[in-house]
Amino acid sequence: MLGSSFITLKREALQNNIRFLKKKLGDNVRISSVVKANAYGHGIEQIVPMFEEEGINHFSVFDFGEAVRVQNSLKNNRDIMIMGWIADENIVETIKRGIEFYIFNMNRLSVVLEVASEIGIKAKIHLEVETGMNRSGLTMKELEEAISIIKENPQFFEIKGFCTHLAGAESISNHVRIQKQLKTYHKLHRILIESGITPEYRHVANSAAAFVYPKSRLDMVRIGIMQYGFWSSIETFLRYTHRERDPLQRVLGWRSQIMSIKEVKKGEFVGYGISFLAQSNMKTALIPVGYSVGYSRSLSNRGRVLINGHRCGIIGMVNMNMIIANVTELPDVKVDDDVVIIGMQGKSEIKVSAFSNISDSLNYEILTHLPNNVERVII
Repeated sequence: MLGSSFITLKREALQNNIRFLKKKLGDNVRISSVVKANAYGHGIEQIVPMFEEEGINHFSVFDFGEAVRVQNSLKNNRDIMIMGWIADENIVETIKRGIEFYIFNMNRLSVVLEVASEIGIKAKIHLEVETGMNRSGLTMKELEEAISIIKENPQFFEIKGFCTHLAGAESISNHVRIQKQLKTYHKLHRILIESGITPEYRHVANSAAAFVYPKSRLDMVRIGIMQYGFWSSIETFLRYTHRERDPLQRVLGWRSQIMSIKEVKKGEFVGYGISFLAQSNMKTALIPVGYSVGYSRSLSNRGRVLINGHRCGIIGMVNMNMIIANVTELPDVKVDDDVVIIGMQGKSEIKVSAFSNISDSLNYEILTHLPNNVERVII
């Protein structure tokens, strides 16, 4: 272990999840593996080659930097799609590399036209339309304007996709809004088709939508959280499984080890400030993990870790680099013992949801806060 903790990536779990997704989505729906935010904290350089080995050949990212990292991690030439940010100065390189990207406003389209005409290479674009989320996307008027520009300059554009993003498919509270979005999307798609432009892929669904709204699958789905073994929400899980066994397996684990053990007397405070007072004589273990590597301060006096197969409470304030666990009930505990922060140890498990429920965060938030410089190990 090079650092104070390391992240494990279970290959068998990833294989299980991809097999499940392929079986449920069918042969006619292409899976675009969403690996933005460092593959949801799992590590682009470690995860992408494993997805490629499982037959995934389309990857979605947020920005140009992530796209380059994905491209450098692949063994073969695969399709990569940027859904968000590209600085104008990176448009040339994006087109030259054959990377696909969203057109969500007229400014980007005009810049792309100028660049593509200068270098004489077609830009591989996905037209993103605004359907009711009010975040990014072309309005109907802008779409019609974009169609005119594309038809006048067909030699500079390859229309890879026509897409939108649904506003919260993981919650039934958004049902009416999403139905309106789908209706608007199909209306805008008809306008595109009637203009004589046929996109290669229609795509609107993320993980939640692909399972909650099967009709939203269309030609391609952008699967993020599910491929890593998580459901978008408890509601999505229950609506799909009806309380059956979870078919997904968690890919990520997080481990460290005990760096020191201390005896604390009754009546003494532990850690910074006066947030924890020992009510009896106790034994504590110091663990070299803190908020600098994603262990939230909100877990102070509330978090749990696994040591020697037992669930141990975190006491005192979470520090920048250390946490303190109560190991009073573990007679054989010693320095260098394995500590599981996320994952299994024996028959016990600390789930990511344990973090998110305590700290009022999303699974996504906990995962993506895991720093890039924590070592990732494939097991």
